[in-house]
Order: sequence, then structure tokens, then C-alpha cells
Amino acid sequence: MTGVATNRTLARVSDAPSSTLRASVLRGLRAGVKTISPALFYDAEGARLFEEICCLPEYYPTRTEHAILARHAAELATHAGAGCALIEYGSGAGVKVRFLLDRLERPVAYVPVDISREQLLDVSRERARQYPGLRILPVHADYTAAFELPTLPPGARRVAFFPGSTIGNFHPAEAAAFLRRVRHVVGREGGLILGVDRRKDPRLLHAAYNDSAGVTAAFNRNLLTRLNREFGGEFNVDNFRHRAFFDDAASRIEMHLEALVAHEVCMDGEVIRFALGETIHTECSYKFDRPRLEALAESSGFRIEALYSDERDWFWEAWLVPA
Repeated sequence: MTGVATNRTLARVSDAPSSTLRASVLRGLRAGVKTISPALFYDAEGARLFEEICCLPEYYPTRTEHAILARHAAELATHAGAGCALIEYGSGAGVKVRFLLDRLERPVAYVPVDISREQLLDVSRERARQYPGLRILPVHADYTAAFELPTLPPGARRVAFFPGSTIGNFHPAEAAAFLRRVRHVVGREGGLILGVDRRKDPRLLHAAYNDSAGVTAAFNRNLLTRLNREFGGEFNVDNFRHRAFFDDAASRIEMHLEALVAHEVCMDGEVIRFALGETIHTECSYKFDRPRLEALAESSGFRIEALYSDERDWFWEAWLVPA
């Protein structure tokens, strides 16, 4: 162990610039098929709603991955090795990482990276209390873009942790590009623990993204509330409904916000027109079989060294190493 997290360490968290996101939002809304980056889901309310989604009976990924981690954390820790620096992409509530932190041998640092500043600070303080000898180095950033890592102990093996089914939120070429950046961060001697949602009965997938309590719908529509608050939008949230469906050919869930009426929206001084039934594509969630996962690993410079699944074969925790 290499020191206790302090307020000075937490001060590494700084306000992420919004200019890139602002330009991305306007570019997506001007497109023929309107899109918004799913990174915008995670303001404070979006982060809270997502944690609520994770507890829903229909939403299987979180509890399934928890079960895999509980069962196989020791093996993953063995793969990671003693004295590693653990870098978590999209740390969120920081629950899953505890399975690893409890099992890792003498980790020298934990680097949570997240776009939700408030949650990142809360989780970092909590982990500092729970692991008083572990250096906690939070980074407030959009992990889908390049960001600067804090200084890590020299010689420490870098192990990235990217849990959930978040890799499925990237289109295939984007996923490969993202994992190539991860490979660069961890280096030739590093590794990656990757959560992967597997292909399964489309009825299970539909239910997971169209929960009966309407929490996923609220999560999706909250994106418009954030655009109004932070990006100069004038959306009437009631003019849109949540839509989610499985595209079997593409092996992905799609989430959309569908216009219930034809109307115009002023966005940062620009008029955006919506036809009746037109959608904003807010998220994809690709589901993987073994060939798809192998192809992704190969195209990003990794190879699969170990796969751990649940008893229903719904999810994978993969251990990848640079090829």
C-alpha cells in the first residue's frame, strides 16, 4: 500500500470542458438521423436513475455480473498480479470494483474515471475510508476520449477494469478504437477485465430496456432535461417518448426518444425541427457471442486469456491481455 487518499488527491477532479460535448450535441441533432452521445445520460439525476435501473427485476446485467465477480474475483486478482494499479473506466457507484479490491494482493493505486463529478467524489471518499492504505486517484473525465492519468507508482502493472455491458454502447469500430486506447494506457505488460453482455432471448433483452416501472424511460428522457439545463435547450420533455428494441441482424438493443408531435426546438440559439415519429437515437447496446468478442479483441490488439460466465450463460467477465 502506498499512502492514504487526501483532499489534495481528490482535488485532481476538475470541471470537464463542455465545449466538445456542446459541439457534439448540435452536430448530432443536425444530422439526418438525429443522435446524442450516451455520455450525456450521466448527470447527477441520470446517475441516480441508472443505479435504480440496476436494481430492477427485469434488468439482469448488474446482478449477473455481481454473481460472476463474487465467484471469480480471486482468479481475476491472480491474473492481475500483486502490486497492480487498477484503473476503472466509468466507475459509477463503485460497487463492482470492491469485489476486486477485496481480493487484489497489495494494489498500489485505484484510479476511478467518471464523467459524473458528484458521484465520483462521493465514491472516492467512500473507497478511501474503506481502504485506508490504498492511494485513491479520481479522474473526472469522459473516458471515451483521451484523458491524462495521474502519476502512478513506477513499475506498477496497469490493469484496466471496464465492467457492465458498457463496451456494447460503442459501435464496433468505436469499440475497437476505444480498446486500442485502453491497450495503450495499460501498456504491453498490462491487462483488462472487461464486462460483456452475451446474446440471448430477445424477450429478455426487450424487458430489460422497457421495464414495467418506467425507470429506463425516465433515464432516457432525463437526457432532454439536461440539455435544457446545461446546453441551452428548450425541449418539452412531454413531446417525446422512450423507445427501445432489439435489432437481431446488428445484435444490438437500440434506445430512442421519439417525437409524439411535429414541432420545433430551440437549441443553443439554433432551431431543430422534428417530424411526427422522428427519433433521437440515444444509445446502442451490442450483445456478443464468442466470434464477435474474439474479433473485437483481435482488432484492438488484445487477446482473450480467460472467460468467466454465469450458470445461464448470460454474461461474461473477460480477462484480456495485449496480443
